[in-house]
Amino acid sequence: MREELRVAAYAVCVLDGRILLARLVEKGGGKRWTLPGGGMDHGEDPYDTVVREAEEETGYRVEPLSLLGVDSIKRTYPRRLGADVDFHALRIVYETRVTGGELRHEADGSTDLAAWHPLDEVPALQRVGLVDVGLALWRERPGTGRVTGIPDDPAGA
Repeated sequence: MREELRVAAYAVCVLDGRILLARLVEKGGGKRWTLPGGGMDHGEDPYDTVVREAEEETGYRVEPLSLLGVDSIKRTYPRRLGADVDFHALRIVYETRVTGGELRHEADGSTDLAAWHPLDEVPALQRVGLVDVGLALWRERPGTGRVTGIPDDPAGA
């Protein structure tokens, strides 16, 4: 079985009781809200990744304020030609603040919308599990940088 590792960095940006989210366009046409962020380029620092990805997906320049934690998920899924992949995602989550830019939607990327959502409305959103992980890390600020009890989300890696 082929092994695949994806390391990514994500932003939890909360302002005035609202969180900044990007809407992920999934294979098959589904759409769910996620934290702004994404995969690291080879040789890129995760701090720089979250800054770059947040701007790409939302139009905002952000400044990471603190490292909230690292989430790890693992799953197996089929690839073309019948070969399964043992997939492992490390998701580095930062608390961020907006320092400039203007809200805009990503063109030709993995997301199609960016928007601020009231925190109390997040549970009603169609979202990936990473949103719940990020909010739990932001609220609880565990010393271990890890939260438990939130189900893995295969599409939210």
